[in-house]
Amino acid sequence: MAEYSHVKSTKLVLKGHKQGKKRKHKDKKRKGAEEEDKLDIIGGWWSVSSFGEITGTVAIEMQNNCYIHALDTGLFTLGAPHKDDDGPVPPEQFTAVKLSDSRIALKSGYGKYLGINSDGLVVGRSDAIGPREQWEPVFQNGKMALLAANSCFISYSDSGDIVAKSNTAGDDEMVKIRSSVEREVKRKDDIADEDRGNVKTCEINYVKKFQSFQDRRLRVNEDDASTLKKARTDGKFHEALLDRRSKMKADRYCK
Repeated sequence: MAEYSHVKSTKLVLKGHKQGKKRKHKDKKRKGAEEEDKLDIIGGWWSVSSFGEITGTVAIEMQNNCYIHALDTGLFTLGAPHKDDDGPVPPEQFTAVKLSDSRIALKSGYGKYLGINSDGLVVGRSDAIGPREQWEPVFQNGKMALLAANSCFISYSDSGDIVAKSNTAGDDEMVKIRSSVEREVKRKDDIADEDRGNVKTCEINYVKKFQSFQDRRLRVNEDDASTLKKARTDGKFHEALLDRRSKMKADRYCK
């Protein structure tokens, strides 16, 4: 009888009886977990997906949990693999400096800028940013490669050195730039910050935004705010706010 104790019991279903659909209580939790997985975060370091996200302290992942590692010789190598929840160590962290709308510079923890020498070897021995110290992140189809000043993409050699010798970006040239900068949470709605909260809070927000502060005093219309509630319901909220501000004669757009 012991083997029957492991059998899962179920409700008796009569023939012709329609069984109702089960509610999926864990859908929201599962969806949230899936969204977190899509962000690709390891130890607080998230993978950037656009040029605009590259700022501050970053790390360059070349293989799963393996990062470009700075040496005190001014050279770079592929670091040892990390555990799934471990981020890059200090020698694998760089400071990204935006130079233009498409190019960046990278500064190691030794205070030197990463560049490329005539042999296609990535080195970090420069105190200033020159043509050889400029890098171009290239994004395509959800993947990224890093283009050096010699028009070649970075990868690593058999000996583990970081090089830039390939004119095309294949699987070996795919990298991830991870950032430790606090990620901005995107809101699901298109509501402006000034329109969040109750009508009185919204009015103060707009007064702060548009009022000219000659004497550094905040002037808010003290009339009954019930008209604002009705205007918000009728879709005329901003018109009502403008009318109330115009009566105060302190708004640079309502004089």
